[in-house]
Amino acid sequence: MINPFTRIRCGGGVQFGNRFFRCWKKGGHGSVDLHEALVQSCDSYFYQVGQRLGIDAIAEWARRFGLGAPTGIELDHEKAGVVPDTQWKRVYLQQPWYSGETLSAAIGQGYVTATPIQMANMIAAVATAKRYRPYLVRRVEAPEGNVIEEFGPELIGTLPVKKSTLVALRQALRDVVATERGTGKRARLPGVAVAGKTGTAQVAAFGARRPKASRLPRHLRDHAWFVSWAPADDPEIAVAVVVEHAEGGGGAVAAPLARAVLKAYFDLRQQREGVRYAHVRSPARGAF
Repeated sequence: MINPFTRIRCGGGVQFGNRFFRCWKKGGHGSVDLHEALVQSCDSYFYQVGQRLGIDAIAEWARRFGLGAPTGIELDHEKAGVVPDTQWKRVYLQQPWYSGETLSAAIGQGYVTATPIQMANMIAAVATAKRYRPYLVRRVEAPEGNVIEEFGPELIGTLPVKKSTLVALRQALRDVVATERGTGKRARLPGVAVAGKTGTAQVAAFGARRPKASRLPRHLRDHAWFVSWAPADDPEIAVAVVVEHAEGGGGAVAAPLARAVLKAYFDLRQQREGVRYAHVRSPARGAF
C-alpha cells in the first residue's frame, strides 16, 4: 500500500464523513513520509494508511507482532487485549464494522486495547526481529545458595517482516528520541542511543475544542504511553511505560520515566560489569 518514500499530507486532521479526525498537531505536519510520520507522531498519516489497509489487514499484522493474545508469562489472569476486526465485531457486538472505525483503530484507539507487557514484547520484537515468551523468575535457589531451577528466554517466533522494513522502522524510532523534532526526545540518555515511540490514548471525546488536561477531571484525562529499547543498535533492554490519566502526552510524561528506568539499568550494568556505553549519533537514513 505504501513504501518508505510515500508522502501523505497532514493538514491537522482527516475529514471522514461528518467527522473530523484530528492530528495532535493542530496546524498539521505538512507532507510527511514514513520516517517523519513516526518521528513526529503524525496521526493524519496513519489515519490514511489505515484507510488504505482496511481493518482486517491491520488486525492480521498486529497479531503477528503479538498483540491480541496473552504473552504467556507465568502470571495469573493475564489479559489478551483486543485487536478488533470485522469478525470480532460481528461475534462480540453483533454489529458490522464501519469504515470510520478503521481510522481510530489505525492509531491504537477505538476498540483496541493492549497491556504493558504486550507492548514491551512488541517493541523488543521490532528491535530484534524475534519474539520471545517473557518470564518473571530467572532462577530458584535453596537457602544454602545452590540453584534448584533456572529459566531463560524462550523463542516463539520471528517477525515475518522484510529486513528493509525493519531497517526503516528502527531508523525512525531512533530519531524519535535522538532528534529535536522527535516526540520522544525526553527519553534521551547521555552515552546510550535510545529508540522508542510515544503514544497518547484518548479516554474521552471532546470534539474540535479539547480542554487542557490540567483542567479536566482526572478520570477524563488521556493515558500517556512510551515504548523503547536500548542501545538502539545493540538491544539489551526494552521498556514500556503507561501513565493512566496523565497531565500530558507520552512524550511529556511517559518518556522521562522510561529514561529513568534505562538510566538505572545502564548505571547498574556499568557498576557491576564495568561496561561502558559510547553514544553513537543517529545514522543518515539508509545507512543503519
